[in-house]
Amino acid sequence: MAMRHPRDLDVVRAKLLKDCKRPGFAQSARYLKPIGRGVEGPSIRFAEAAIRAMGNISIESATIYDDYQKRIIRVSARDLESTVTYFSDTAIEKTVERSGFQEGDEVVRSRKNRNGKMVYSIVATEDDLLNKQNAMISKAIRNNGIRLVPADIVEECMEQVIRTMKDSNAQDPEATKRRMFDAFEGIGIPVGEVKLFLGHDAKVLSDQEMMGLRQLFNALKDGDTTWREVMEMRKPKEPEPSTTETVKQQLKSRSQQKREAAQQKPLIPEDGGAA
Repeated sequence: MAMRHPRDLDVVRAKLLKDCKRPGFAQSARYLKPIGRGVEGPSIRFAEAAIRAMGNISIESATIYDDYQKRIIRVSARDLESTVTYFSDTAIEKTVERSGFQEGDEVVRSRKNRNGKMVYSIVATEDDLLNKQNAMISKAIRNNGIRLVPADIVEECMEQVIRTMKDSNAQDPEATKRRMFDAFEGIGIPVGEVKLFLGHDAKVLSDQEMMGLRQLFNALKDGDTTWREVMEMRKPKEPEPSTTETVKQQLKSRSQQKREAAQQKPLIPEDGGAA
């Protein structure tokens, strides 16, 4: 069937650009994970649209290992025309992290986060495991499937997505901001937490902040990160002393110790007599 109906990349490009001009699609087409300078790119929703537009791509997933601790699933994306295949093995731990536990929960381990609060790893229920598995499979499909789409088409689509988002935000910034806050509330993140992340009262949001929030929301919704991880990464780290400063402190400490030791020696008269 793939040989009888080969894809036309011009048609693929036209379909994807048409999707990217729709504000509703553009809002969910990119993700941002605030690690370092930020990791961003095509979202799961965009990858799904790209795979549909390309056609003749087979997506498969199979469990290759399973025990009481973890499950490993192999996800592959195959181009049926060129026979190029990309696959990845995704390990899914059968636990979930919670800030607390209830009676009946089986706690596997615990740790302290950067804020000094306890976090507990609890054996996942079937629903928790299914949600976790679906999220991991979707990410693997995105990472493998997007590699079968020509890079120049993906880049052009991402540029169109940014233009569409800017145009949509400029039409009614206040309404866009309210919808953005409502979206975060919908996934359990209060407006106050969002403002804490921004670092101001959010009376006015710049285009960059608005797009950053939208892309962060997509990353949270797709399971690329969690709000706890976002806020922990947002917290400034205490600067570590440089090597030079460390050596200086060590030398100063040794000199201080020598002076204290000298002061503690008994005084001996010059004539050698008893003191």
